Amino acid sequence: MKKFIICLFIVSSLTAKAQENLIDGVVWIVGENAILKSEIEEQRLRAQYEGVQFQGDAYCFIPEQMAVQKLFLHQATLDSIYANDGQVEMQVNMQINDWISRIGSKEKLEEYYTKPLNEIKEELRTSIRDQSIVQQVQQKLIGEHKTTPSEVRKFYNTLSQDSIPTVPATVEVQILKLEPAVSDADKEATKERLRELADRVNSGNADFAMLARLYSEDDGTTKNGGDLGFFGRGVMEPEFSNAAFALTEQGKVSRVIETQYGFHIIQLVEKRGDRIQCRHILMRPKVNADVKTLTLNRLDSISDAIKKQKLSFEQAVALFSSDKDTRMSGGLMSNQNNGASKFEYQDLPPEISKKVYDMNVGEISEPFSMLDQKLGHEVFVIVKVKSKLPNHKANLTDDYQDIKHYCESVKSNETIDNWVKSKIKDTYVYILPEWRNCKFKYEGWVK
Repeated sequence: MKKFIICLFIVSSLTAKAQENLIDGVVWIVGENAILKSEIEEQRLRAQYEGVQFQGDAYCFIPEQMAVQKLFLHQATLDSIYANDGQVEMQVNMQINDWISRIGSKEKLEEYYTKPLNEIKEELRTSIRDQSIVQQVQQKLIGEHKTTPSEVRKFYNTLSQDSIPTVPATVEVQILKLEPAVSDADKEATKERLRELADRVNSGNADFAMLARLYSEDDGTTKNGGDLGFFGRGVMEPEFSNAAFALTEQGKVSRVIETQYGFHIIQLVEKRGDRIQCRHILMRPKVNADVKTLTLNRLDSISDAIKKQKLSFEQAVALFSSDKDTRMSGGLMSNQNNGASKFEYQDLPPEISKKVYDMNVGEISEPFSMLDQKLGHEVFVIVKVKSKLPNHKANLTDDYQDIKHYCESVKSNETIDNWVKSKIKDTYVYILPEWRNCKFKYEGWVK
């Protein structure tokens, strides 16, 4: 009996020791789905790399979020909801390219995650596919209800003073932009340089990816050898897309293509159904100093005519501005973050933000130059301040749309939270004892 007890003690000790050193294992079970320790650690590392801050302990927050996701994914199976594989693949490639660009190389990314790129991609693909499905389930739960003005007013009136959000200072800006003209000779010189590079690749004397790293002016893809990842027909500029999809032989390089960003040559890497993977090299013709001076002088004359009331700012925009995005709206800039016309100062291009900060409503700036991030080259602009609002508590007069979005967000979150709480009650959940000592957002996980 004594020997049996000693053996039992040794086995128990070894088992406990093995559990302490366990590299992986199931820590949560939600319905028929398991959550592994390694999956939680993977999410934590990814969030750490992306600078995501957690509310409380990551080892409590992450598994609960994963458990909630399992509930939505189970509902998606019941409702026959699926992700669009084409869109998933595009997002995977964009994310991988962004990570490689930030970390420096594919090898460094593999070193960080301690796994090969194909495994990183597969895990990311699963994550993005699941996110897409969850969003569709949530949208189905929320429905298409449109909030009426009376509902917005009622919601606002129920808010306590402390819960009324503070709206940061905003500004509306109108812009008139002139691009310096590029001479035909400068364009032809750029095209000829690209033809030379294409000939070197097509003849087997050079590697396209290496040439892209050396010569391409597309900062977003240079480090990746010009690789754009997989994309569909509607993603790129029409001229670029048509030339790319016309390529049939892997490794061959297209003729020179012109888009609003400059001139390109394209190499086909792979085709998968209606999606392709390509590399490209972008070059922009250089504008000489005399042309820049002429453009600035022309803009100065336009500005002078506006100030002397020979024509309005809106008329000048319609007649002279080269900015297709604002020409039809009197030059009113649109915030890419939300589609509205109001900007927080940090969301404006830095050159414009600096100018308008001290300007008054209705005031027009002197001409100045700035880097057009979309086009990638210098342009000359004048701006007019249409409106300004300082920091203030949100009110229905100035901030109706913001309050409406806030109201809809609160209602949507309440709908989703109530669904999750109800689903937890009807779902089998088991959590390892050592993972239960958490302050979870939802009650009922530990039964």
